[in-house]
Amino acid sequence: MDKPAVLFDRDREWRALDRFVNSPAPEPTLGIVSGRRRQGKTFLLQALTHATGGFYFAAEEATERESLAQLGRALADYLQTPGTFEFDSWNEALNQVLEHCAGRSVVIDEFPYLIGASPALPSIIQHQIDSRERAWTEAAPTRLILCGSAMATMGGLLSGDAPLRGRASLELIVKPFDYRTAAEFWQADDPRLAALLHAVTGGTPAYRTRYVDHHAPRDLSEFDDWVIGHVLDDRSPLYREARYLITTESGVRSPSLYHAVLGAIAAGRHTRGGIAEHCGRQASDLTHALSVLEDCDLIRIEPDAFKANRHLFRINEPLIEFYEAIMRRSWSRLELGQAASVWEESKPQFHSRVMGPHFEQLCRAYTASGDRFGAFPAAVAAGTMTDQRTRTPIEIDVVATGPTEPGRPSEVLCIGEAKWGTRMDLHHLARLARVRDLLERKHHRAADAALACFSAAGFSDDLTAEAAKDPRIQLIGLDELYRS
Repeated sequence: MDKPAVLFDRDREWRALDRFVNSPAPEPTLGIVSGRRRQGKTFLLQALTHATGGFYFAAEEATERESLAQLGRALADYLQTPGTFEFDSWNEALNQVLEHCAGRSVVIDEFPYLIGASPALPSIIQHQIDSRERAWTEAAPTRLILCGSAMATMGGLLSGDAPLRGRASLELIVKPFDYRTAAEFWQADDPRLAALLHAVTGGTPAYRTRYVDHHAPRDLSEFDDWVIGHVLDDRSPLYREARYLITTESGVRSPSLYHAVLGAIAAGRHTRGGIAEHCGRQASDLTHALSVLEDCDLIRIEPDAFKANRHLFRINEPLIEFYEAIMRRSWSRLELGQAASVWEESKPQFHSRVMGPHFEQLCRAYTASGDRFGAFPAAVAAGTMTDQRTRTPIEIDVVATGPTEPGRPSEVLCIGEAKWGTRMDLHHLARLARVRDLLERKHHRAADAALACFSAAGFSDDLTAEAAKDPRIQLIGLDELYRS
């Protein structure tokens, strides 16, 4: 199928859906589509059913009886049948849907709402799929897609001993746009503006459209006013969005604890012990909260590049990081309409606590997206090591390693430092060279590792001259970061 012109990007997702609905499989097949809220899943699947003439049903928070009645009305409207279908059970409803929609795609959106009222529904769908594995009729089979935003619920549909495990032919996660695609979507030609916008809204499509009334800053001079009017203004839909992303997730028992955990990570506490200390809790008290946030895809766990037993927690959603670092501490003033003064006072905090770490993440994403340092990296992460001479820890923002080989340590392809607001000079280069020497002494394969200086503020003349003499020294600014 040709991708509809109204869909921006999403080429991989569309190809996956195309393969699924046009599969030659003779029996009904099941697809699972998930993703965090506001990523455009509904828009994508409505485009699919429009292109295929399929049936789309969006569930609501309702009782089982209400949901069955809503499905009956929706199916009657779709088939242009007078009246409505009356279903006494989900087994009867699914049987009728699969019969009447034979040979077409069927999408049930917001599926977790249905499970909330009818926990046995996945088992009923399993029975429907298993009982139709053989083509009892000459009618073409149905392609059934279940979609939802509750990541923990959707992820559980195919895990462990869940009824639908092994039944799905498609498991598609619709993710936010990557930082380059987001810049194109925002029509942000200036790399600095693109980076600033991405640090606030990430790659979530909805935050560019109805959540900001389709308004975007045209250049850097408009960025401050845009933040004040569309993010910090209590009349803007984006204003409370970070809070809603947490409270609407299933499994969240105490929103205050989850905000405390996220606030700790936003404050630079990336280890379990550091988060616990920030929250005033024991590390064991946070196990459930961290697990729920990970299941909801609101945080991720990254291994330390040099310490196998050390893991770092990072926030996945930039809007939440912005809220925790900037908005949460000034919430009462924002509620009083003091957005302009709050932003003016918070800009230093924004550049240090938000833009600094965000720029580091952009640099890791850039490093992971190609073979810029001799080979495609198998892993890109931050790392920590100790300089035994000075007995001080050294944090490395970007470490790219090659594929593992049996009996040999991975080759270190790149060691990098990222600075958002600092013009880098020979001091930074010397620090990276010291790290490379330490890695060699620890028997890492790092002799040929590139030394990458990432800076949004530029490079000194002597550093530029040194890089011109040594191809292993790479100077990477914002323009290069956003170059395709």
